[in-house]
Amino acid sequence: MSHPAFLGLELLETAVMVLDTARTVRYLNPAAETLFELPARETVGRPLSACFSEPAEILAALDAAEKQNASVTEHDVALAVRLTNTIHVAFTVREVESPAYTVLEFRQTDQQRRIANEERLAAQQQANRQLIRNLAHEIKNPLGGIRGAAQLLRKELPDPALHEYTKVITDEADRLQGLLDRLLTPHRLPQLGELNIHEVLERVRSVLLAEYPNGLAVRRDYDTSVPDLYGDKEQLIQAVLNIVRNAAQAMHGAGQIVLKTRIARQVTLNRRRFPLGLTLEIIDNGPGIPEHIRETIFYPLVSARPGGTGIGLHLAHTFIQQHNGTIDFESQPGRTCFTLTLPLNGWTPLDASK
Repeated sequence: MSHPAFLGLELLETAVMVLDTARTVRYLNPAAETLFELPARETVGRPLSACFSEPAEILAALDAAEKQNASVTEHDVALAVRLTNTIHVAFTVREVESPAYTVLEFRQTDQQRRIANEERLAAQQQANRQLIRNLAHEIKNPLGGIRGAAQLLRKELPDPALHEYTKVITDEADRLQGLLDRLLTPHRLPQLGELNIHEVLERVRSVLLAEYPNGLAVRRDYDTSVPDLYGDKEQLIQAVLNIVRNAAQAMHGAGQIVLKTRIARQVTLNRRRFPLGLTLEIIDNGPGIPEHIRETIFYPLVSARPGGTGIGLHLAHTFIQQHNGTIDFESQPGRTCFTLTLPLNGWTPLDASK
């Protein structure tokens, strides 16, 4: 039963926790129970340090508020909840003199962080696309000239043993031409139609298992109630295939990949609100993404794999963005999860050529 002094906090959407002078939890409102996954009946009466895995920043703010006799606010604090989940919050510490309580008010900032990151990435991708287009056009003409000159030189060389050198030139010119073509591929709008996301995933699964027939398991975790999606089937197949192929290559073809679909309600994508969305999680138990490329993993030509072109995830991001969706990931050794979120209705494609 709620303490009568705190009844006014029950209806707040922000999470509120009240501590006594010994920093024991005396109250938390329903929003705090939901945010921290802490039932009030199990939490009230426990010390604050027992509620969170690493509450060092909260304890430091409590010390500062007590010392300064003033409110203290901290922004963008990573808080470990239940050992398995980390959330980002901003919080304010306020001292109440009579009776002597400390009020902690928390606001989750994960969504704001995600939106800011999406906007930053979208702006960077747009700049990358413009740079790639300019470079591609500058490179393609001389590349064709180099290839043509090598072919003419081959005809003039009297010694067939020297033809190997001209073949190297033409082969490398063809490889670079293919790379440029792949970089320029996403600059068209999706060809839209109704499709079943699970048909897309089954196609990807069959391709991947054909490429890695031994040692790789691809497990399904489908929500069969997901309605049909409005999108470009070939682009979505390519986007998902690029991600799962990267995972398989990182695991050297031996490990497990899980394809998981769920319905999401009231999702915000690219600053637009959609009543219904789809979340697709691609989870692998590989070594994880190296720390030094996590901020740039969707940029073109960024790869952790020797010999990798770094185009696969760039194309996947572009295709999902064109579908007005978002793509994000979490990674640590033994578990990497890419999450694709797509609107299920009421959208128009974004023009990636801009």
